[in-house]
Amino acid sequence: MKESTKVKFQHVSVATIATALYKRGLRHQVIQRAYPIGWKGANMVGPAFTLRYMPAREDRNGIEVFRNPDHKQRVAIETCPEGHVLVMDSRKQADAASAGDILITRLMKRGAAGVITDGGFRDAMNVAALDIPAYHTRPSSPTNLTNNEAIAINEPIGCGDAPVFPGDVIVGDADSVIVVPAEIADEIADECVEMTAYEEFALEQVEQGNTIIGLYPCTKDEHRAAFEAWLAAQDDSHFYRRVKQDAP
Repeated sequence: MKESTKVKFQHVSVATIATALYKRGLRHQVIQRAYPIGWKGANMVGPAFTLRYMPAREDRNGIEVFRNPDHKQRVAIETCPEGHVLVMDSRKQADAASAGDILITRLMKRGAAGVITDGGFRDAMNVAALDIPAYHTRPSSPTNLTNNEAIAINEPIGCGDAPVFPGDVIVGDADSVIVVPAEIADEIADECVEMTAYEEFALEQVEQGNTIIGLYPCTKDEHRAAFEAWLAAQDDSHFYRRVKQDAP
């Protein structure tokens, strides 16, 4: 992912990205039932690095497996590249934890951009206090071994009904998380910056009492011209100008 694309995704909402993907026929890219723990006030953005769980079989998942240095959960924590988001397929089960605060602290110290599961995290109150974006379904105290076995690293997975391929761009905001296919991430980021600027303009118009007909979506030349004039009048503190300046 280009640095400029990362900067752009940091300034747009998951809802806007979802609309841009919908225009391209992609309708199921939002990870369902994944909620932020201790919202950090800024978007989570990074390429996906994946961990897949499967149903646990009792004779393979005694507590002693954590002593194995090759245990897939531990290896995923220690090999997730800096700047990536660890995405866990926990089979949409929050009955047992996908990870806890010690592992997520290690992930944070290694420079990960974030972590997400379609299951739950244990020690969620401590995870919320960490300086790393984290998303889950709900708190879950039982160890992952109760229900799941970590079985595969960095292969295609499903997380919260969304397909995730290694390297796809993961974006999380205060509402939810979305998966942007890597091959179209640059063009989606560009489109979303323009969409976000227009949405801000349209909201101002609506707040002033104007109708949404012809304005949102924009179907009249007069609104397009008014938007261009509005954009030109913004100073360098406006997000649109800052994105253009910040993006390498």
